[in-house]
Amino acid sequence: MKKKICLLLVFLGIFLPALPVWAQEKADETAELAKKLANPIASLISVPIQGNLDFGIGPADATKLTVNIQPVIPFSLNKKWSLITRTIFPVIYAEAPAAGLDSTSGLGDIVQSFFFSPKEPVGGWIMGAGPVMLYPSATEKTLGTDKWGSGPTAVILKQQSGFTYGMLANHIWSFAGDNDRQDISATSLQPFLAYQTKTYTTFSINTESTYDWKSEQWTVPINLTVAQMVKIGGMPIQFTLGGRYYADKPDGGPDWGLRFGVTFLFPK
Repeated sequence: MKKKICLLLVFLGIFLPALPVWAQEKADETAELAKKLANPIASLISVPIQGNLDFGIGPADATKLTVNIQPVIPFSLNKKWSLITRTIFPVIYAEAPAAGLDSTSGLGDIVQSFFFSPKEPVGGWIMGAGPVMLYPSATEKTLGTDKWGSGPTAVILKQQSGFTYGMLANHIWSFAGDNDRQDISATSLQPFLAYQTKTYTTFSINTESTYDWKSEQWTVPINLTVAQMVKIGGMPIQFTLGGRYYADKPDGGPDWGLRFGVTFLFPK
């Protein structure tokens, strides 16, 4: 009996002091994952599923639901460089915006970005650049452009004291596709600011502004979101909820909307 008690005391003496360290390491790991999620080109495999529900479209005040499935996959090229791919698969349901038209649903055009990024920050800034591709994958004409497109994309950001701020941008020109459809020349500007708390909650504001050079028209949704990192069955997951207001839009465009989503993380 005394021997068992001695062994128990030895066990407790070895492992109990390590528990606070282990708990802190787990907390630091979760905080680092939440920080990486605020970085669009972090070296982290993630699959965000983002829902956007827009209201007030057209004379019928129609609603449109766009669910973007956005896998982010990093590849290590060498000791200094990484390649990060970000692909957006939009699944859309759009109510008829006016009398006499039909509601539509299906897959929209896929956009895929390739960022070549230094593994270490440059002067404190995280950056990446490369090509972006537009694929005419829409299953209905009203959900896509029927055009192949490409152009440059780039991102630059900084993370310090819980804040993440920066800009993601691209420009897409069409180079092939249906000649009866309008050509594409569009610039996307996405400045963003996020703050992460010690409880792994992230508050974010950004715009996803697009300027259509063919119609000379801005579309400027301003998004306010809050996201929470949790672990379910040991798997890190982030839930997001927020709203959006359109500061500028084409005639018949949406007035406001909601954003909600879940992001699955696969840390190495």
